[in-house]
Amino acid sequence: METAGGAVSQCKRGSSFRLRSPSLNSVRLRRIFDVFDKNNDSIITVDELSQALALLGLQADLSQLERMVEAYVQPGNHGIRYEDFEALHRSLNDAFFGMTDDVQVVDEQQREESDLCEAFKVFDEDGDGYISARELQAVLGKLGLQEGREMDRVEMMISSVDQNNDGRVDFFEFKDMMRSVIVPSS
Repeated sequence: METAGGAVSQCKRGSSFRLRSPSLNSVRLRRIFDVFDKNNDSIITVDELSQALALLGLQADLSQLERMVEAYVQPGNHGIRYEDFEALHRSLNDAFFGMTDDVQVVDEQQREESDLCEAFKVFDEDGDGYISARELQAVLGKLGLQEGREMDRVEMMISSVDQNNDGRVDFFEFKDMMRSVIVPSS
């Protein structure tokens, strides 16, 4: 039997440049695009991109940046739209993190485990390896769900998946719940 301490070690907290969950990655990428798009015209110009990179402490040669981005600028545009930005990101992601001959392919089970860890971390705000009723309530509230306003409903949600009856959800309980709800894609 795995302990709660095992739950923490199974789902390590740490920073990662990219998430393996496509939906979480998409949200993060959209936020980055919106930050880069200073004038909110839904297009990032080379100047905006250069300024954003400079704020991140990354100095880029403007002419090199123009050459890199121009392949993603659609005819008639003066910069890249979000869809173009996604394509640029995929290209950079493949270049920096893509599969090479000397890199083994991560098997699907490890990828699923990693995705579940990322999802678990969204709820486990204090990083203690458990989702408490308070943490669940906070996330539901941020999502604007009415269930987040009523602690008794939140506690019922916790107890419905709390297999060891400790009043909170550990990673293994969360994983069991998610696997029973999510139909694997083929």
